[in-house]
Amino acid sequence: MLATTAIAGLVLGGTYALVALGLTLQYGIARIMNLAYGEIIIAAAFLAYVLYHGLGVNPVAGLLVVVPAGFAFGYALYGLMMRPLVARAKDRAGLETDSILATFGVLFVIQGVMLVAFGSNYTSYSFLNVGVDVLGATMAANRLLALCLAVALAGGLYLLLTRTRWGTALRAVAVAPQSAPLVGIDVDRMARFAFALGAALAAAGGVVISMYQTFTATSGVVFTMKALIVVIMGGVGNLPGALSAGLILGLAETVIATHVDPGLTLAATYAIFLAVLLWRPSGLFGRAAR
Repeated sequence: MLATTAIAGLVLGGTYALVALGLTLQYGIARIMNLAYGEIIIAAAFLAYVLYHGLGVNPVAGLLVVVPAGFAFGYALYGLMMRPLVARAKDRAGLETDSILATFGVLFVIQGVMLVAFGSNYTSYSFLNVGVDVLGATMAANRLLALCLAVALAGGLYLLLTRTRWGTALRAVAVAPQSAPLVGIDVDRMARFAFALGAALAAAGGVVISMYQTFTATSGVVFTMKALIVVIMGGVGNLPGALSAGLILGLAETVIATHVDPGLTLAATYAIFLAVLLWRPSGLFGRAAR
């Protein structure tokens, strides 16, 4: 039982961490608070569903279609809607307010399209839904695959940010956007790339989620909420913090649902969130403002 709970918690925590990484990039680098983030996740889940049922493309191969589509959508959305907001914003607070209002509208547009196309019923599909023995515990193969994909994608993002010139430029914009142009970094270009990369990670998270969870056209707000909690808990713009916070929430929710009461998982999530904020207002890995 303990091994089963631990593995299930890691799967859920890994999923939370993966979906939060994209929002960390969008908010930490592009300075865009994207309230439509969860809808991008659900749209990707539906696309994975259509590819699997309509064309027989398994979700792993579907990542090769869904992730570039998410990147292209994020790139276009930033250019058409976010870039004008950035250009007219007088300060970061103004940009945050404008981006919240703008993406709130995008949320309902995407959600409305999904409701028309797929209805409001719960959707799922059966992929690798067979038991696998792990450390004496039986887990569904699709959940283990979801964990492996989350680890692989998070690891790839870490290498991109720490081992490439693009990653160095992105981190420079995150830390000192006013100073980055002094060393030849195009801040607008990096922000647009970070926003698009965040949308691509949201799309990847949607595919991973679709493999072992049911979802509806209106469930995006749940993932936006969880991603925001993970980002704030870990420290805004901090990737190790997002990973750690995601795993903590996933393990805590699984333990509560298994050993206490499934109805208390949301309460446990907020209790942990509030405890972290009281202990470290800047997040687990965030730096306190001076």
